[in-house]
Amino acid sequence: MNLQRAQEIATSPVLADVLYNGTPIYIQHVDENKGTARIYSLDEPENEQEVALANLIEQ
Repeated sequence: MNLQRAQEIATSPVLADVLYNGTPIYIQHVDENKGTARIYSLDEPENEQEVALANLIEQ
């Protein structure tokens, strides 16, 4: 996923259909300097992680 799109999704009030390793996730924050996003699985919101934007796929 590109940086600009990830930032749009993170700031949008509408939940986008984004996957990380095949799991639906929510993007909390995008770090443009590192090219990463702070995410959590919709099934496990307590399990936050920082991942590379390249590993996120919008359906």
